[in-house]
Amino acid sequence: LGRPWVVVNLVAVPEFSLTPHQWCYPFVGCQSYRGYFRLADARQEQTAFHERDYDTFIGAVTAYSTLGWFDDPLHTGFTSLADDRMVALMFHELAHRVLYINGDTAFNESFATAVELEGLRLWLQQQGAPEGFERALARLQHRQQTLALVDATSEQLQQLYASQNQMDKSMLRAHKAQLLDELARNYANLAGQYEEPGPFGPPPVQLNNAQLALFRQYNQHVPAFRQMLKELNYRFHDFYRAVEELSRQPADSRSAQLKLLSERFVENL
Repeated sequence: LGRPWVVVNLVAVPEFSLTPHQWCYPFVGCQSYRGYFRLADARQEQTAFHERDYDTFIGAVTAYSTLGWFDDPLHTGFTSLADDRMVALMFHELAHRVLYINGDTAFNESFATAVELEGLRLWLQQQGAPEGFERALARLQHRQQTLALVDATSEQLQQLYASQNQMDKSMLRAHKAQLLDELARNYANLAGQYEEPGPFGPPPVQLNNAQLALFRQYNQHVPAFRQMLKELNYRFHDFYRAVEELSRQPADSRSAQLKLLSERFVENL
């Protein structure tokens, strides 16, 4: 490829919201991001969203899944990764071929991330690679602690955005900036406890609605899916069957059950 990414994804979120813009496609339904093979094309659409006062984020993507419709590419950006990162990415993308539901990015990506984490954990144990296992555990712990920070800030932002009819835009922007700056400081303090950069990269970072929305979509239901797998004694076939049954339920029912599972989850590193 001559570059470490195969596509870039654009995420766009209104200035006073945490609900991403959605793009809809044949076969896969609606998603909260759009992929581009050319960075210039992503930049062009990003500019159009900026003109509408959207927060945006463009992120590099190392691999993607066509959900079984086509043979997925195995390219140099993928194979040049360290073994544990490459295996984790393979588990993530293959999970999309096991289960994918239209119009629920958070469900799909959190499920794939849970499979990625638990699959990597089991693979590293099987390989007898203690150093790789310790690195993976540290990344997982860092991600979970970052998720806790992001969830807390997101809750405050949602309360702020719910009151936008009672505030002028300048006051909303000031409160929003204060909350995001505080999150960035807390993230930097957390990053100091780890050798590797966290999910948002090395500090200092500038965060916005789009980055928070994307991170939460990939991670917000991960504790729930991991708890479900744990309660099924890590029997993946039973887990996939249970997740498929859950996917058939209405969105509100899915969310309620995932919330209950998340509340039971306790990280055991």
